[in-house]
Amino acid sequence: MPKAGDLKRGMIIEINGVPHAVKTIEAKSPSSRGASTLYKIRYNNLKTGQKLDESYKSDDMLKEADCSRVPVQFSYMDGDNYIFMNTDDYSQYELNAETIEAQTGYISDGLEGITALLMDGSILGIELPASIVLQITETAPKLKGATAAGRTKPAILSTGLEIQVPEYLETGDLVRVNTSTGRFMSRE
Repeated sequence: MPKAGDLKRGMIIEINGVPHAVKTIEAKSPSSRGASTLYKIRYNNLKTGQKLDESYKSDDMLKEADCSRVPVQFSYMDGDNYIFMNTDDYSQYELNAETIEAQTGYISDGLEGITALLMDGSILGIELPASIVLQITETAPKLKGATAAGRTKPAILSTGLEIQVPEYLETGDLVRVNTSTGRFMSRE
């Protein structure tokens, strides 16, 4: 059983019998002596997708959900459902597009490094790798004299995701994108 001060992003905590994934952690240290650090945690309900905000003292005990993590790879789409294949035993899991709506812009054919969260044999959700490489399919032309530290411009990537990229990049370039912030990291 982890303490509130030991929580990390991505951990699965059971709240009222329902699994919740830790999305953000905000620590606040009070200025008075003897006061303990307060943690404001934002959870995502893995069954309904709703957000939940809770506050804890650093030594409050929480119950970790009994779920397993298995490595999966994106296989294909079947209508509005995403099909993932377990890379260990080749079993398949199906997730509705609405369930993973915030993550669909990062999923491309054959994407590996995805972790599926399973509870009682059914898939609750997925965790993406920290960063992925995608190709720019549409952006404004490269500007002459643009520098790496200069301004940005919008670009549409191969999955349909739109991000801001430096002005020196052009259509066809490969870029690394942070999956938690949705921001450009580097050129590949």
